[in-house]
Amino acid sequence: MTERAHTGKLSTRTAMAVHLLTLVEAEPAAAHSSEWLAGSLGVHPVVVRQITSRLRAAGLVETRRGKAGLRLTRPAREITLLDVYRAVEAEDALLALHVRPNPSCPVGSRIQAALEDVFEDAQRAFERSLAAHSVADVTARVLSRAG
Repeated sequence: MTERAHTGKLSTRTAMAVHLLTLVEAEPAAAHSSEWLAGSLGVHPVVVRQITSRLRAAGLVETRRGKAGLRLTRPAREITLLDVYRAVEAEDALLALHVRPNPSCPVGSRIQAALEDVFEDAQRAFERSLAAHSVADVTARVLSRAG
């Protein structure tokens, strides 16, 4: 398991990326410009461009200049939330071990080994859950809640 210091913040990149892909799927005829997408997300267009850049690098979307915007590279039912998560999040695990426990403490010297398997199990369960849902599933849920 990769060790990293906890920053105290949870990433919203996956949620924003799923929002973007769902919007593209739900509104296929719309002009998917960064500005239009940013209006739906409530963020600056630069944030949209950063996320779409990662989605493009992962092969999930094609981008076109101007108002033409985004296009999914495959059907939304074939894009899992795990695909999206892996595209936009850093290589860091969901949970991380504290990087500097006191080695002379009876707990500090053993805590990382005790937690490593637990955290890896949690990561696998999290990824299995994301893999079980697609962008099409989210789109269907969003549209079924539309007034």
